[in-house]
Order: sequence, then structure tokens, then C-alpha cells
Amino acid sequence: MNSNDSNSKEIQSVDALITALTEEDCRNYMNIVRSVNIPSAAFEPFCSWSPEKYTRNCIVENEKFELILLCWEQGQVTPIHDHGGEECWVKIIQGTFKETIYKMDDNGELTPIRTGNSAVGDISYMIDFMGFHRLENTDSQRSLSLHLYAKPIKNCQMFDEASKKLVRKELVYTTVFENPTILKE
Repeated sequence: MNSNDSNSKEIQSVDALITALTEEDCRNYMNIVRSVNIPSAAFEPFCSWSPEKYTRNCIVENEKFELILLCWEQGQVTPIHDHGGEECWVKIIQGTFKETIYKMDDNGELTPIRTGNSAVGDISYMIDFMGFHRLENTDSQRSLSLHLYAKPIKNCQMFDEASKKLVRKELVYTTVFENPTILKE
């Protein structure tokens, strides 16, 4: 890639990331996410924490994409879920995570098919045809992950541990940042 190519430049602020996502087509989102080199301290204005479960903090949502910061206490984990038909890129900002990918068999049972670990700077990608997944903060302290969805996800299927069935779940934010374009790091 040419060093003058806009996709090869490091993105060093939340504002620059939002601008790049707004100006580019979703086919370039992986290159944009790869170029993110934003210090974890720059995400502090978007953080909220809960001892009960990870928090979903909306940085920006529009008809084109949704950018969410997840804040995790030690040991917090998502339910097994899909992405409502949308693409998802996850960039680790702080901490370490375990991701488990599941496939549904002919009997409707979810079976783990792959597990991987991620650290700061690592990126994972998920779309529904790949299966379902679960993320877990495996770090000994708080962690941050940045989630980019090509089009916002309003609901998804989640595996209900009690009933052992998939249920449709409406997604909500813990916090919404009202005006990300005024943020200056």
C-alpha cells in the first residue's frame, strides 16, 4: 500500500476515527480499524462501569455504522450471540479477551468450534454466517473493546442459558455520547 494512501495513515483520535468511518464505504472498515492507534486514555469520556455486567457505550450511531465502546470488569462475559445480520469488527483497546465461536448443529445445539485469545491492538471480525460468538474479559483488571458495526444492530439472537434456546433480544446502550465531533484529544 502506498504510504500516501488514506487507509495507511494511523488514526490517533476518536474524532479522526469518526471522520474516516463517515467518509469511507463499509468495504474499507477493516483497513480503518487496522489503522486505529488511539491511546486508551482517549476513551475515558465514553467509559462507564458496572460490577454486574459489561457496559455498552455508544460513541456514534447513524444509518451507516455504529461505534460502541464496551467496558469490562474482570471476568465479565457476553452471552452467546449473533449480530443481527450485520458485520462486526472488534479492536482491543485495553486488556485481554477470549473469544469462542459456536456453530449450530442440525439438532439446534450450539457447539464451540474455535477459541482464540486477543490482546491490545488485536482485531476480530464476525458476521452471522460464521456462527455465534461469546467474548470474555480474561484480564486481571478492567478492559476496553471497541466495536464497529456496519449498520447499527437493534436486536440479535442470544442464547438463553436457562432455557437452552436462542431468544431475540433488543439491544440498548448503557450510555450515549451526545456530540462526539466536539471531542478533542
